[in-house]
Amino acid sequence: MARVVITGAGTINPLGHSAAETFEAMREGKCGIGELDIRDVERLSIKLGGQVRDYDPDSRFNRQQQALYDRFTQFTLVAAEEAIAQSGLEFSGHFAGEAGVVLGTSGGGLNTQDENYRAVYEEGKNRVHPFIVPKLMNNAAASHVSMTFNLKGPSFTVATACASSNHAMGQAFWLIRMGVAKAMVTGGSESMLCFGGVKAWEGLRVMSKDACRPFSANRNGMVQGEGAGVFVFEEMDHAKARGADILAEVVGFSMTSDAADIVMPSQQGAARAISGALQDARISADKVGYINAHGTGTAANDKTECAAVSNVFGQHANEVMISSTKSMHGHLIGGTGAVELLACVMALRDGVIAPTIGYQEPDPECALDVVPNEAREAKVDYVLSNAFAFGGLNAVLALKRV
Repeated sequence: MARVVITGAGTINPLGHSAAETFEAMREGKCGIGELDIRDVERLSIKLGGQVRDYDPDSRFNRQQQALYDRFTQFTLVAAEEAIAQSGLEFSGHFAGEAGVVLGTSGGGLNTQDENYRAVYEEGKNRVHPFIVPKLMNNAAASHVSMTFNLKGPSFTVATACASSNHAMGQAFWLIRMGVAKAMVTGGSESMLCFGGVKAWEGLRVMSKDACRPFSANRNGMVQGEGAGVFVFEEMDHAKARGADILAEVVGFSMTSDAADIVMPSQQGAARAISGALQDARISADKVGYINAHGTGTAANDKTECAAVSNVFGQHANEVMISSTKSMHGHLIGGTGAVELLACVMALRDGVIAPTIGYQEPDPECALDVVPNEAREAKVDYVLSNAFAFGGLNAVLALKRV
């Protein structure tokens, strides 16, 4: 089987408009969460979110493009452009057919849906733009990335709620490892911070009104974010042959289903996914130095995840560092795993472990090293990235330092 490496990374998220800005923000423990600036925010109970600030679509896309690109698609294209530029790849000739796109999203073009439902039901309009369907469909971002960069291999979208990005990146990893593709553009994006999106999440009663504090005893819920993270996964031999700068190696992936409850997580399902990633990577638990946690800041998720880590890692659970960057950028739902993978790359490449900010009170049910409040310098050889979604859908990636 082929080995798979990461040769490009790009992002736009509440912490920055590029990977470099995001790495710096994570090192400094910055918080990208603040008061929402959206239409009808006064009608919301939750007025907090991780928005992408100072974003001007007119500086990126013309009017015709904006008529086709929902905000989540725009974010994806911005991140993909950065990742592909860093990789140095050009998708032309025969190679274009050996490269594809797998992206994750949960809400897809939710902003477009929100705007047009408002136009039809609130404003009484009887016509909408003819491109609304291709603008709001979940595969819009993957399709536009494939068209923009001439990617003619396997291209599709994965929608598994909060695990969408990890599932997408896992599929990209497997496609290259099995020889189906030489390179894949992969990751995920989300933009659900519109009135309808936030109002729907309010109904779940899992949202915080003030801050995201994963693993802290006084946490009171999750905070939504938005943005995109995109990577170039490439066959190692192909990357080395052209002298590419390799950021990290992807060595394992596992996915499981709890088959239990639509919203409550299962310790057993999460543990099986973590164990499966270690098995797929052919490494023992004590090789892992850092885990980027799902860490939503809800009691159910945090306690279940810590119990699953303790179950799989045994005594080593007290040694491994585990942090949640959602404390800084919020929960990007379908795009969150992709932005969080940046923290994994930073840990392996730069030896910097992103912190869990907002941590105030120890929780005896989360008594692990959660890297509280300040980034830490540490050399690690292997890392895991956890994603555990509503519907009991779990996806864990394992990466290695090169």
